[in-house]
Amino acid sequence: MDAKAYVSARSGILRQLCPRCRIGRIYPTSIFRGFPRMNERCAVCSLKFEREQGYFLGAMAISYVLAVALVAVLAALLWAATGWSLERAALVAFLPLALLAPTLAKFSRVLWIYFDRSVDPTD
Repeated sequence: MDAKAYVSARSGILRQLCPRCRIGRIYPTSIFRGFPRMNERCAVCSLKFEREQGYFLGAMAISYVLAVALVAVLAALLWAATGWSLERAALVAFLPLALLAPTLAKFSRVLWIYFDRSVDPTD
């Protein structure tokens, strides 16, 4: 059996592995450590991660949805736990987003690559 059979899509996404072979890495280091540059191709199967110029526009939409969801959940938790006004809770909820924005953007790219490859697996 091939190695892909042993790595689920969920695990591949969390570990930022190539969606084709699920062995090679999309980023040379973890997205949770610093600001890694994305690999152009998979070192194992040579899959090109960015198919065309402007390819990651879909990742921007995913990043936006994740950011809004994160702020909404944090604001609701702060509002319920502190009794602050909803406006103040939402404002404070934006602080973690500012710190997580680079990681969120990189994670969104991984999600986009997996989604796009599942819809159109051709090279």
